Amino acid sequence: MQAQRILKPIELVKKNAEIERLRQELAALNARIEELEKQHPEASKIEALRVNALVLARQIDEIRCSSANDLADLLAR
Repeated sequence: MQAQRILKPIELVKKNAEIERLRQELAALNARIEELEKQHPEASKIEALRVNALVLARQIDEIRCSSANDLADLLAR
């Protein structure tokens, strides 16, 4: 039982680090989209970047949801 209590915070730290990495990647993609739109709006390139940005946003949401579920499990004990 003690080992589970130690593992949960470590998993949370890893998830938070992954969320931060994905946020930075998402911010870079959004900046690139803005840059391309200002220079020359090529729809296909911009659309591909938008799709990548949406994928990253979904990954962040999935990690957050799994963290919330882990927290709910801990609180239920």
